[in-house]
Amino acid sequence: MPVLLAPGQAAPLDRLLAEANTVGIDCKPLPAPASAVPHPLIRGLGSLSAAGPEEISFLSNPRLQAQLADCRAAAVILTPAVWEAIRGSDPAFLPVLCSEPYLLYALVAQWFDHHRLEGLPQGIHPSAVIAGSAELEEGVNIGPHCVVEEGVRIGRGSRLGPGCVIGAGSTLGRDCLLHARVTLYHGVTVGDRAILHTGCVLGADGFGFAPDPRTAGAWAKIAQLGGVVLGDDVEIGANTTVDRGALDDTVLGNGVKLDNQIMIAHNCRVGDHTAMAACVGVAGSTIIGKRCTLAGAAMTAGHLTLGDDVHISGATAVTSSIHKPGRYTGVFPYSEHSEWQRNAAVLPQLGALRRRLRTLERQRPQGLAGDQE
Repeated sequence: MPVLLAPGQAAPLDRLLAEANTVGIDCKPLPAPASAVPHPLIRGLGSLSAAGPEEISFLSNPRLQAQLADCRAAAVILTPAVWEAIRGSDPAFLPVLCSEPYLLYALVAQWFDHHRLEGLPQGIHPSAVIAGSAELEEGVNIGPHCVVEEGVRIGRGSRLGPGCVIGAGSTLGRDCLLHARVTLYHGVTVGDRAILHTGCVLGADGFGFAPDPRTAGAWAKIAQLGGVVLGDDVEIGANTTVDRGALDDTVLGNGVKLDNQIMIAHNCRVGDHTAMAACVGVAGSTIIGKRCTLAGAAMTAGHLTLGDDVHISGATAVTSSIHKPGRYTGVFPYSEHSEWQRNAAVLPQLGALRRRLRTLERQRPQGLAGDQE
């Protein structure tokens, strides 16, 4: 049971679903089977194989459908098609029908996490250092050993975990969650409902240096005078860094999701709802469009553009701009995914093809037209 509420906090299923931000989603519990509780109290959320009689579970992968036969959950989120296929077996759980069970599972999980956050300490810890000019709206919670510098503004309901640093002149929107030891340098702007994980650093200097011929091989630092701007509903993983711009801001749009250990260099711009998996590296002044995905360890060269709806496979090095939507893959120079698949299928045969070609060349009659002396 990954989430467990105290018995007094358990919610009837109908109230849980009503509070789980399900607006716009087709979601409804059916009348309970004879063997199920009509309005079960839900204390937790579990997998099909592990959920108990006070938990809700879900089925999004059809290959796991057989597990429904032994599922002990009080309720299970599943599609209408799956319910039609199993309803004759008189399952013991209450079915919750939804065309997007994985999405509904995510929203239910958010509901449980919200209750977890409500149980954390409230207010400002006495060890926190808050500058006199900082503006904190109602309901801000600040943990031990945090530092909030001059001119900072923090929106209503935001929470700072232990050891966070918010640099001078930075702005944090409403209902943000900063886990322990998040650092915002000066002049960083974060929108509403951001989630920033431990070790995340926003606004460090970009890697900018000019050759300095006054000393052989020396470099002169270029002061990084821009900032970092994040839109609403951005989540950034542990130990991920977003560098400030040299002159203009580095910008992440609304709904951008960054995994752990990602590097976004200075002056980059990332469009709304783009997502990147762990260890991606985006070099300076790259522009990435909306709804793009970059899989783990993908890399981009600097000063290039990825258009909207471009999807880069893992470990792919992108060395030039891509304007056509689609999936691109390559550990050798990238190409459109379907073309890459055709070429990749030939690679294991190259040795045999080379031997056949050399054999044919040795057997070729001398003096054929086109032969060179």
